[in-house]
Amino acid sequence: MVTAEKIKAAPETQDSYKPATKTRLELLDKICSNVRSVRQHLPVISSITQMSRYALNASAATLILLDEDNKSALNKYTDGPLGKQFQRFHLKKQLGITRWVIKNGKPYLIEDINKEDDSNYKDEVAGVVPRSMVCAPLMANKEVIGAIEVLNKLDGNSFTKHDVQVLTGLAENAALTIENIRLNEDLLYSYKNTVEKLVSLLDVRESTAGQHSRRVAEYALIAASELGLSEEEKQAIEYAAILHDIGLLSIPESILNKREKLTDEEWEMIRKHPVIGYNLLRGIPSLNQVSKLILYHHERYDGKGYPCGLKGKTIPIGARVIAIADAFDSMTVQHTYRKAMTTKDAMEEIGRCSASQFCPTVARAFFMGYVRARNARSSRKLKSRKKVRK
Repeated sequence: MVTAEKIKAAPETQDSYKPATKTRLELLDKICSNVRSVRQHLPVISSITQMSRYALNASAATLILLDEDNKSALNKYTDGPLGKQFQRFHLKKQLGITRWVIKNGKPYLIEDINKEDDSNYKDEVAGVVPRSMVCAPLMANKEVIGAIEVLNKLDGNSFTKHDVQVLTGLAENAALTIENIRLNEDLLYSYKNTVEKLVSLLDVRESTAGQHSRRVAEYALIAASELGLSEEEKQAIEYAAILHDIGLLSIPESILNKREKLTDEEWEMIRKHPVIGYNLLRGIPSLNQVSKLILYHHERYDGKGYPCGLKGKTIPIGARVIAIADAFDSMTVQHTYRKAMTTKDAMEEIGRCSASQFCPTVARAFFMGYVRARNARSSRKLKSRKKVRK
């Protein structure tokens, strides 16, 4: 059986040491910036925009949000004949009723645009030449955060005051949803300083953490790509791989660095680190899935792992991936008390433990992906050498 905990506990040779603080803190910055990105809201915004278009039987709908940091900047999402579009521009360049609605915080109805004097309303929007339109403000905490605009009824009729009421109601619910997303983002930032201090402390205590965690992430992504997992799943796996041992902060250094055989009590303490890591990260928005992978990365395929004794496919696929990547790196790195295993021997050990400790499907994917990646690197090196000779 591969026992990764003890292997990781002993310090590596000086040659393999590299400070991990930058790696982990860069990861946290990446997580925060990804969550803050306007584009992360697109699935929710897309649903709201599409719902508005359907509710009013309109040809196209547009949702515009004011940028939180720069109130004069706009983020525009359109659902219409040209498909879903995202665009960013300055409020002063926005023409038509939307600017008026954002400025005044009131809905606006144009039953027949041809009867309007302001030609600014007649610009083509989302592949639709406006005939009739209605726009309602997005209000949160009595402040305007954007607007929803719909164009042209599909049946050729004009929008009515009833349509204004419908869109206003939708806008109220939409604003509440968007504001909840933003509150979750703010919560993430409130946690960030605490997490930064914790990972920095872990890096000081464990000289192997940065190198080990980064390699585990690389190996895990090889298997994840071979399995055809989605980009979101791969991102969660990468984050979990880098932070998978954060729960070791609770373990005394005397146990982590012990070279003698661990006692039953000491093993029991080490086995608590997935739960501790899970509890540390689960309250952070957008790290809930990551925390679950950390919780389950020491489960075994045969159900004899910990902390929950999950079995087979009840173990999340990401946790099964990290388990193999974690063990492979632990076996192939030299430690003070033993030499590193060869890649071949480590692969054979994982194969031997397949269907008992490790998921067979993930093991095969890792083997195939590792060989494919190695061959690709060799091919690139060969091409590079040929160019140099020429």
